[in-house]
Amino acid sequence: MRQFRLIFSLLLLFAVASTAYPAGKKRFVVQFDNSKEVSGRKFAIADITPGLPLDWDEYNYVVLDFRMTSPQRFHIGFNTADGYNELRIMNYVPGAWNKLAIPLKFYRHLPGAAVDLAATYNQPRFVGWVNLGGRRGPLHGVDSIGIRMRAPIGKPTFEIRSIALAKEDPGDKYLGDKPAVDKFGQWNLAEWEGKIHSEKELKAQWEAEDALPVSADEFNYSQYGGYRQAQVKATGFFRTEKIDGKWWFVDPEGYLFLSVGVDCVAPGGGGMVRDVEKRLNMFSELPPDSLIYTRYGRDRRQISFGTWNLYRRYGKDYRNKANENIINRMTRWGLNTIANWSSGDVMALNRKAFILQLQNIGIDYGLMGLTDVYDKGFAPKAEKAIRDFVTPQKDNPWLIGYFLGNEPAWLGQETRLCEMILSGGDRAIKTELQKHLQQSGDTPEQRKKFIFNTFNKFIAIVNQFLKKYDPNHLNMGIRFGSGHLEPEMLQICKSHFDVFSFNCYELSPNVDMMNRTLESTGLPMIIGEYHFGTVDRGMAQSLWQVDSQQERGVAYRYYTEQAYSHPGLIGTAYFQWCDQDLTGRFDGENYNCGFVDVTDRPYPHQVEAVKATARRLYGVHSGSVEPFVEQPRRARGHGGIPDEW
Repeated sequence: MRQFRLIFSLLLLFAVASTAYPAGKKRFVVQFDNSKEVSGRKFAIADITPGLPLDWDEYNYVVLDFRMTSPQRFHIGFNTADGYNELRIMNYVPGAWNKLAIPLKFYRHLPGAAVDLAATYNQPRFVGWVNLGGRRGPLHGVDSIGIRMRAPIGKPTFEIRSIALAKEDPGDKYLGDKPAVDKFGQWNLAEWEGKIHSEKELKAQWEAEDALPVSADEFNYSQYGGYRQAQVKATGFFRTEKIDGKWWFVDPEGYLFLSVGVDCVAPGGGGMVRDVEKRLNMFSELPPDSLIYTRYGRDRRQISFGTWNLYRRYGKDYRNKANENIINRMTRWGLNTIANWSSGDVMALNRKAFILQLQNIGIDYGLMGLTDVYDKGFAPKAEKAIRDFVTPQKDNPWLIGYFLGNEPAWLGQETRLCEMILSGGDRAIKTELQKHLQQSGDTPEQRKKFIFNTFNKFIAIVNQFLKKYDPNHLNMGIRFGSGHLEPEMLQICKSHFDVFSFNCYELSPNVDMMNRTLESTGLPMIIGEYHFGTVDRGMAQSLWQVDSQQERGVAYRYYTEQAYSHPGLIGTAYFQWCDQDLTGRFDGENYNCGFVDVTDRPYPHQVEAVKATARRLYGVHSGSVEPFVEQPRRARGHGGIPDEW
């Protein structure tokens, strides 16, 4: 309750702390009502900026001057002759005025092809980011703007003072007087419990953590993280086994094992800054030149506050010492798996079990994450890539297995993908699709059948080479964006995967879906991503929001223990180790979703929740302990809100 009151007080402070509004000018303000599921307001565009045309065909950007008192995502939409058309917006610098230029193509057209769901729907800007979704269509008869929010945390406000149209990208601009990011990479426009104000304070907290004992005795783990309570046949590698109606991993020594993991385990996270030169006034102080990285091309300077803080903590040898601290933290907290997207250096220590994702196996951005298996070069290239990737790991007992991919964007979009293929350039998959439709008829059903058949061929070939070059480790499948797959797709997975994987951003996994998946495939399951976040650190609240840091811990316990109470669930991977970048990662995302913040300090409520859960999971999964039943207050997902408004 104390944290909630603090957040509420901060939001009220933000509302008055920014640049004064011009005297005598009418204000256009939305006060979001947290007693409602959806809260918002519409304004006539002519009242805000007189003289704008009703038809926007000649323009490519709408430019908004606004300030928002919270980083919580909201929707900006326009009333048009064809209905209401809106996008989700996240703001990097709540508490100050911003100029945001939104490409109008996001309102007019469905997103283009990309490799997975995040790449498809997330679009970065400089003062925020856009998540595509909702109705698309022409921007004719545009007469009003709507601002609305789902499940407001506290009582945030939104204020807009101008709307403009542009043909060329005018760029975004942070208009505040005070830098939005402090020298530690923290949000600089607010205070919160636990915020760091000096290096002395920061080092004292680091030293207190370093003094903690490093032991996993309370979890009764084996060398590899299995449960010493139960041992079956050992093979020297991880495998799966169904025992008394319940699935388990079995570790290399034969101990029953549940994969309790975290994604993106790496040192120095949460503080990368992209597009530095275009946002210099947002930062009070940048890391030194010696800690500047070049990523995504030579012309894009990248800096990392997270790395700078590690340098402050450990000095020049920060990488090795930070990696060691990661292992120590995992040991203390009861985490036994380094999950996807993680640091190769941390995995290479061979002190925690880990999972890898195969690379360079032909997944195609232009095919929404599918593969042109009909290309004569596909199979030999895939074989070489798999052989080169898995051979160094073939005899490593710490490796659990391999994922093949993540959240393919073509699922549910099979007809659209076929249209992209048919309208695109000549290639083998286009020729095969044309033959298929000519022989079977061009119907939505036949288009879907072709895509499913193509996917089946792809994973069959990959599995063949994977088992050829590394028969010791598991095929963990593809982390689908949803476990709600059609029966035909589940049968395809059954034929080739050892474990069925899916990402699930909900309050808890859907039991009916898990039952159906287990019954259809007969495969044990692992959840590749889930998380919870809030808004008190200046970051967006994650895909499933809660009201406070304390509630994040409650949400973790509830979700994780409910998940492992299912007889088919043998693994989870929380997304992610560290908070995302305050001013947006490569695709814009900036979620408060970490176990660790940008200053390399753990979130205490999260840590206690992880430890409490880890102590109970063997009993929960075996059925001797009831799962945690307390739900976080006012938890809400990222789903859309009703179209009609």
